Amino acid sequence: MSTDSIKRFDRIVSILVQLQAKRIVKAQELADRFNVSLRTIYRDVRTLEASGVPIISEAGVGYSIMEGYRLPPVMFTKEEAGSFVAAEKLMQKFVDKSLGSYHEAAMLKIKSVLRGREKDWISALEMQITVDQSQELFNKNLPNALEILFESIAERKQFFLKYQSLQSEQPSERHIEPVGLYHENNFWYLLGYCHYRKDYRQFRTDRMLGIKRTEIPFTKTHGNLEDHLVKPDTIEKTKVVIRVDKSVARYISSSKKLHGFISETTMGNQVEMKFMSSNVEDWFSRWYISFADYATIVEPESLKIRIKAILNKAAERL
Repeated sequence: MSTDSIKRFDRIVSILVQLQAKRIVKAQELADRFNVSLRTIYRDVRTLEASGVPIISEAGVGYSIMEGYRLPPVMFTKEEAGSFVAAEKLMQKFVDKSLGSYHEAAMLKIKSVLRGREKDWISALEMQITVDQSQELFNKNLPNALEILFESIAERKQFFLKYQSLQSEQPSERHIEPVGLYHENNFWYLLGYCHYRKDYRQFRTDRMLGIKRTEIPFTKTHGNLEDHLVKPDTIEKTKVVIRVDKSVARYISSSKKLHGFISETTMGNQVEMKFMSSNVEDWFSRWYISFADYATIVEPESLKIRIKAILNKAAERL
């Protein structure tokens, strides 16, 4: 069999897997994934149809497989099998107890169809990989929080939320229409329409004190999560320029993005960094103090004054 024939066979099998994994698959989506033309995808789909796969095609919508038709799982490569280990370790640390147990059950089903050498591959890796999550992502008293949130989003039903915000001493009770979930800065966040505030709000999952399902349907059409997250930046920002010793600069590379990092230039033994900060007085200042003995403030002067004030107050408390 020629190399081109093998590639086509692999692609056709992958298309079948894609069709079984999703309700609707667009031809352009397949063409982009496999980096081929639409004409090639049309030909591959016809090959699947000729082999007996009942594919439904609807112009302007996409392809789907007739309800009830399924083939046994395709065998996995050892690299694909190895990726399950990383997925399982991450799921154990980054989701709640309920969703984690569902994933564990699903992984057992996947592992059951692996060939012997792929099972050995996974076994060799499982005990040698661990993920340490230093922050609590969920309230331990809410073991099924993500499960309820996923269900609410999929079924378009409101849920009841008891929430403790940083600005209030007492928790509030609300009915929420969830738009979507996203993971950022080591926390899970929910974006949803709050009937208590009559507006869209974001909620951190570790601050949720209570959550319950309801049968109340959505009152609005919310669109995609990305549409809500990408908004015009109307917050006033301050330009900040600092110089950090090279020996330390690399250790703050991951955190600098959280503080409006724009660019950097190497200048001898120092790295000059530019930021557009939305909170120089508090957030940026306190972050800067963590490496202040290895850095110099170029601008603004107000940052220098603020740093001195914080350090002087700290000195008085010693």
